[in-house]
Amino acid sequence: ATELHLKRLVVGGLERVYEIGKVFRNEGISTRHNPEFTSIEVYQAYADYHDMMSLTEELIQESARQVLRMDDISEEEVDQKLGSMEYQGQRLNLRDRFRRVSMTESVLEKTGVDPFEVWSDSHGGESVVQALRDAGKVKVTDSDAVEIQAACASSAGHALGSLFELYVEEDLIQPTFVTDLPLALSPLAKPHRIHPEKYAERFELFVCGRELANAFSELTDPVDQRQRFESQVASHMAKRSALKEMDSEDLEDLDYEIEIDEEFVSALEYGMPPTAGMGLGVDRLIMLLVDAPSIRDVIGFPLLK
Repeated sequence: ATELHLKRLVVGGLERVYEIGKVFRNEGISTRHNPEFTSIEVYQAYADYHDMMSLTEELIQESARQVLRMDDISEEEVDQKLGSMEYQGQRLNLRDRFRRVSMTESVLEKTGVDPFEVWSDSHGGESVVQALRDAGKVKVTDSDAVEIQAACASSAGHALGSLFELYVEEDLIQPTFVTDLPLALSPLAKPHRIHPEKYAERFELFVCGRELANAFSELTDPVDQRQRFESQVASHMAKRSALKEMDSEDLEDLDYEIEIDEEFVSALEYGMPPTAGMGLGVDRLIMLLVDAPSIRDVIGFPLLK
């Protein structure tokens, strides 16, 4: 990704930087995923994740307006269509302020369980799965239970992220900023100003059940950053070990190593101002704006034919 190099530019004194470039992820191929995709990454000094929410919302709304103006219609008609854009049969309101909800609130509303309240070091996975079944708001399949238990091997924060992906994410149709993600899932984000032990100042934007953007107040403490990187490596190993013990097919998805970026930590030691950053998937945004059902329809040379 372009992220760490752009942050080094901020350390060097450039207070607002962005780059549109190709990014590679070691993920599977589907109508929503391509291993190589286009993203825009933006970093602004003396800003936080609330500023990035406003910028992201404005960027998407103005992009949609420009697409609608290609039909040579009045501004009043553009505004009307923006409030009822169609994507694959779904009516989306891109005109009004996007919804904001914390990840914990969204999971609690859907499942009736807050992993931070029920998780423990000794019975993390079992206690979370049992709490879900006791609440009775969602059906917990055997495969769900395996995934939740693997996540719980790391922390309550990982359990929260797992429940969100399993039970909440696909139902977020209208544009929604999911805020205050677990600190354990956010190795580059600043701790939350009110709940620093649990959450990070981070959000993800979801539209039609898929992630469109990710942003956070940047972590600028080099000591904390090194500890986070080390914790990320340890949690990755713990989850991989748990999946191996359960002989899970998901093990191959984690068959890679994580290393600490020493050069980035060194750059932070020189001093980085309070900064916020955002990354947005350009291909997915284009899919949304032109009503394309598959990512292969908006990239030149897709791996999925």
